[in-house]
Amino acid sequence: QVQLAESGGGLVQAGGSLRLSCTASGRTFSDNAMGWFRQAPGKEREFVASISWTGSTTTYSNSARRRFHISRDNAKNTQLFLQMNSLKPDDTAVYYCAASSGREVVVRHYEYTYWGQGTQVTVSS
Repeated sequence: QVQLAESGGGLVQAGGSLRLSCTASGRTFSDNAMGWFRQAPGKEREFVASISWTGSTTTYSNSARRRFHISRDNAKNTQLFLQMNSLKPDDTAVYYCAASSGREVVVRHYEYTYWGQGTQVTVSS
């Protein structure tokens, strides 16, 4: 069974940092672009960051640029990371890891085939 499992969420004060992780099981995604999305209560799921299959290309949403960093480790089980710095209350959301069927970065949620269950990030003011 193919699974993406996120971890690392939690409660943090504004200005703090968190590092989210996503581990794949059931198959490798070393040939696939991957990404992070988030969904706040009452809002639609929104793109946060994407990384190409080699990790050489990344793209971010305007809100994530300069504060978040996406990376990946294809060494064994594919792992995806999101380092989040200078967190704001507006960053509060459930964060989802996703894998695309293609190799290059993508920002649209419908271009992702596999999704994790999400991890809650809460930023207090």
